[in-house]
Amino acid sequence: MDTDRQLVDKVLSGNKNAFDMLVLRHQHKVYSLVSRFASDSAEVEDICQEAFIKAYRALPSFRGDSAFYTWLYRITINTAKNHVLSRKRRPLTNNVQVEDAEISETGSALSDIADPESNLVTQKLKKAIFDAIEELPDDLRTAFTLREFSGLSYEDITLVMGCPVGTVRSRIFRAREIIDGKIRTLL
Repeated sequence: MDTDRQLVDKVLSGNKNAFDMLVLRHQHKVYSLVSRFASDSAEVEDICQEAFIKAYRALPSFRGDSAFYTWLYRITINTAKNHVLSRKRRPLTNNVQVEDAEISETGSALSDIADPESNLVTQKLKKAIFDAIEELPDDLRTAFTLREFSGLSYEDITLVMGCPVGTVRSRIFRAREIIDGKIRTLL
């Protein structure tokens, strides 16, 4: 199994299939990261694809000072943030006709049929947590998401965000405090 650096070197020497291996290796982490910025799965897939295209085009600038996935995460975060900003600038349109709408039901609400009240509390808590995360300032949300959802170390987060490790720790701590304050009433 080639390392990421070896695959990068292969891509740079003309082997296009090596980039496919990099995509396969990191696509789930990238998807998970992007899903913290966008909720629609099609939009998440578009952002992921755009991030991988940008990474491919920027591959000659990869110096190897950090791990490949750290470099890729920085590109992914920037791409997701730019997409969110551009989405806020676009006027809302309603292109879907009622007849074309697809009705989709998931069985997740039925998974804990024995205790519907507990299920309702759990759903409210999940929604409150995700709403609290969405309301965080970008720098806090990014640091928190990279740590809690992507499992990056503090050192890797410093490379992705381009700030000292103390700042990363502080941002994660503040994000946790804010989230805790918003969900405390539900607990």
